[in-house]
Amino acid sequence: MLADGEFYRIGGHTPIKVNVRIIAATHQELLKRVESHQFREDLYHRLNVIRIKLPPLRERIEDIPLLARRFLFRIANELGVEPKVLSHEAEQQLMKMSWPGNVRELENTCRWLTVMCHGHEIFLRDLPSELQEGGEATIFTQVNGTDWKNALHNWLDQAFSSGDLDGVKKVIENTERTLIRSALEHTHGKKHEAANLIGWGRNTLTRKIQSYNME
Repeated sequence: MLADGEFYRIGGHTPIKVNVRIIAATHQELLKRVESHQFREDLYHRLNVIRIKLPPLRERIEDIPLLARRFLFRIANELGVEPKVLSHEAEQQLMKMSWPGNVRELENTCRWLTVMCHGHEIFLRDLPSELQEGGEATIFTQVNGTDWKNALHNWLDQAFSSGDLDGVKKVIENTERTLIRSALEHTHGKKHEAANLIGWGRNTLTRKIQSYNME
C-alpha cells in the first residue's frame, strides 16, 4: 500500500516495509480518464501529491538551442568525432518546429545531423527535408523581428563563403518564380501587364516562364 509504505510479494503474506518515493509520468489527462472510468480514482489521488507540469518542447522554444548544443556535444563524444555547431539560420529553423516527439525527437535529429552532415557547421540546407519547411524560402520570413533583407544578406554571406553557388541560384529561381506567379495572378494571366508590374519586358517574362517550365 502506498499510504502505509509497504507491499507484499506475489504470493506472499508478510508485508515488507519500504522507504521510497514514487515518481510517475504520463502524457495522458488522468483526471479526464478518471471521469471516464479508465483510471482508478483512488490511485490518481495517491499519485497526485506534488504535480509538476512539464510543457512540451514547442512551448519552451528558448530551450531548443541549449538542448541541441548539449546533444550535439554528447553524441559527438559517443561517436568519437568533432562536435558540430548550428548556424544561426538552422538554429532558428529548429525553434520554429512543433516537435511532436519533444526532447527525444530533437535528440534523434541531432544524432542524424552528427552522422549525415559533412561540414563542421550545420546550415539550413543540411537539416532533414521534413524540417526545412521549403528550404531556402525560409530565409525570406521574419525571424524574431529581423528584417528579411538582413536575413537574406546573412544567408548569402554564408552561402558565398561556403561556395554554395547552387543554393544561391535556387534562391534566385524561387524568388523569380514567386514574383512571376504573383504578378500573373494579379493581372489574371495577362503577361504584358504582369511584365510591367515586375519591371521587365514582355520577352524577358516569356523567356523566364519557359525556362522555369511555368507554362
